Amino acid sequence: MVDHVRDVRIEGLRGMDPRTVPLPHGTQVTTTVERVPGPAPAAKDEGPRPIPAGSVGTVIELRPDGRLRVRIVGRGEHVYAREELRPAKAGQLRFAVARARDEAALRPCAVLEATVGSRAWGLSHEGSDHDVRGVFVLPFGWREGLGTPPMVLSSADGSSTWWEVERAIRQALRADPNTLEMLFVPGVRVLDPLGQALLEARTCFVSQQIYGAFGRYALAQAKRLRQSLRLAEHRARVLEWLAAEPGLTLDAVADRLAAEATVEGEPRTDRGRAREYLKQLYRSLYDQGLLPANSFAGLAELAGRVRCGDGSGSGFELELPRELRPKNAYNLLRIVSGAVQWLRTGVPLIEVEGELRQRLLAIKSGQVPLRTALSWTEEVAARLDEAREGSPLPEHPDYVAADALLRRVRQEAARRWLAREPGPLGRDAPPPPAPELQTEPETETEPEP
Repeated sequence: MVDHVRDVRIEGLRGMDPRTVPLPHGTQVTTTVERVPGPAPAAKDEGPRPIPAGSVGTVIELRPDGRLRVRIVGRGEHVYAREELRPAKAGQLRFAVARARDEAALRPCAVLEATVGSRAWGLSHEGSDHDVRGVFVLPFGWREGLGTPPMVLSSADGSSTWWEVERAIRQALRADPNTLEMLFVPGVRVLDPLGQALLEARTCFVSQQIYGAFGRYALAQAKRLRQSLRLAEHRARVLEWLAAEPGLTLDAVADRLAAEATVEGEPRTDRGRAREYLKQLYRSLYDQGLLPANSFAGLAELAGRVRCGDGSGSGFELELPRELRPKNAYNLLRIVSGAVQWLRTGVPLIEVEGELRQRLLAIKSGQVPLRTALSWTEEVAARLDEAREGSPLPEHPDYVAADALLRRVRQEAARRWLAREPGPLGRDAPPPPAPELQTEPETETEPEP
């Protein structure tokens, strides 16, 4: 077999082995070795089906021992050594290198950071993630020249994110939930006087825009989750039918789906919509690498290898789509509850208590069906309009104050740079990366007549 690992070369990164560059959380990767999963057999007379080299997955965890946990399409989560993986696309190699370079260079330029997520909400347990969000300021030298400076820094494991101050301010003006949470959680860590200035001005970002950015957003996402749940249920039905009757045609399955797959609050699905759904289903599964062919026949072949709801079938069990994890419904209920309280009282909801806390913990632990969790979110969302009508919050954020804040930060960063003051924004600032050569394909133009 030809080793394609050494063939990945990018202008500006020549000679770099893709097996040694960092692979941040979320990177799409390709395996370079065959792996035999755990002891659970795929069928009575078979051992576990090997995961072949060349399988595509996504990095979801960087382990302390240096190995990586990867979610392999259609095969679940498995642990690989770093040298057993390579970036799936050449562009990701450049991204991984730039991401690590920028995080190492600009991390000292952070001016503010906070612990967010379940540890801030009072919903953490011993194994909860330690999520950090913060703000950094670009040194003056990074804002000049031809290079495009990074606006976001991320740790390799995805647990920590820092936004450049201008981006953070613009997000806060839009009432972005993650940004406002970072600014209002107790125990915000001020790392520089510029961070203190940002913290003191945080109320200028708060307005009734929370109604849309928090509340209406959460409601729209809940509706999407309901649709995804229906589609997942339809998928299970279709695969069970095909596993039991491999000879069913596309039209036969569409007719059965139209007759049995009802949609809440909508007319019964007709054959045309059912056919379109089936086509979307096998295209999606093909794109995930689960089907041998982008066709209904490929879907039928997969059905024979999937473990069905009744225990039949000889192969692996399809995972639910990631968006249907309890964590997503848990976040929606928290966000919409925070919107109602902030609009109604003018006080942000960070650490949750009482019945809301019990509900969130029940969702998080998987004790509550997704439909119930979504119903709770919709129940709270029904109070949004009432909360906005009498809200003590201003209708719009204070753009004048936000603009003055950004100018103040920029001018102070420039002053430190030009005065060569000690510190990461002055004399000790990291040198900006050299601009990369941008090449464009030559184009032929016709001479003017």
